Amino acid sequence: MKLFARVSVLGVPRDLLACFLSLSLFGCATQAPQVAQIEAPHSKSSLRSAQAEVAKQMPVSPVLKRKIALGRITNETNYGQSLLRDSQNDPLGKQVTDLMGKSLTETGEFLVFERPDIGRVQAESRLVDSKLRLVGVDTLIVGSLTEFGRKTIGASGFVSANKKQIAFAKVDIRLVDTKTGHVFYSTAGSGEASTETGSVFGFGSQASYDGTLNDAAIRQAVGDAINSMTVELNKNPWETYILKVEGSRVFIGGGKSQGIKPGMTFGVFTLGEKVKSPQTGAEVTLPGRSVAQVRVDALFGDSELNEGAIVSVSSGSIAKYRPNQLVIRYEGN
Repeated sequence: MKLFARVSVLGVPRDLLACFLSLSLFGCATQAPQVAQIEAPHSKSSLRSAQAEVAKQMPVSPVLKRKIALGRITNETNYGQSLLRDSQNDPLGKQVTDLMGKSLTETGEFLVFERPDIGRVQAESRLVDSKLRLVGVDTLIVGSLTEFGRKTIGASGFVSANKKQIAFAKVDIRLVDTKTGHVFYSTAGSGEASTETGSVFGFGSQASYDGTLNDAAIRQAVGDAINSMTVELNKNPWETYILKVEGSRVFIGGGKSQGIKPGMTFGVFTLGEKVKSPQTGAEVTLPGRSVAQVRVDALFGDSELNEGAIVSVSSGSIAKYRPNQLVIRYEGN
């Protein structure tokens, strides 16, 4: 009683004193309360059904899979410019390249061709005495990691402290027309990842340097840049070309993996004359003329590179044109 009375005079509450005595005699163990899960207003099955209905109502159109390749993607920041370099140099730049190649493939919007490690592919083809048949691309991606860094922020008080680790990355890319070398689009993507720790009376979560934050920030930056690039490229109409004409049957490029289905209709246009512009010095293709419409009768092929469609002319005529004078364009059904 004397001890508690003395403590009370000093202004320390009895409950706090009891906790201190427990810590000194028996130790103190804390247990985080269990998180109660709250059900959504609608069941998961009903949400899935609603999403399926919305998907059915969305217009279906072919996916223009442009032939695209990754060129130079380098690290232009000060990070990793000395000890972290390997024998082939620029490991961070190669990481960005690999993440971008993976993300481009996963979008389902592109036919992605290897360029950074093409030497290894050629060496493998020579090893098995096979001829490597390279496919030309429409667009080449070049760019760099232009911003990358980390910082730690936090605050500490009498009984508590917290620390937050933040990683930031920015990627700049340009799209180059491989026929002219013209940079027709540029964009940037940024990403940020963080982790936070805290403690009270020295008890709580503890964390050292988290290297995975770097990867997460770069991955977000790459994804952001690819999203902007995909939106820009999808503004152009879907186009393909005639492979061969056999009587009433016309074979065109593009099949199932690009969203083409039997019954779809496409417009047939002349390519238009190419003239040189006195203003820019560049070659300009004049608008072509609509000459016919075709309907998809059947599909063939078993991969993205060898798929095609068999179409028949439903209106107009292509008889007086050679296949290389025409282009097939999707205008919506």
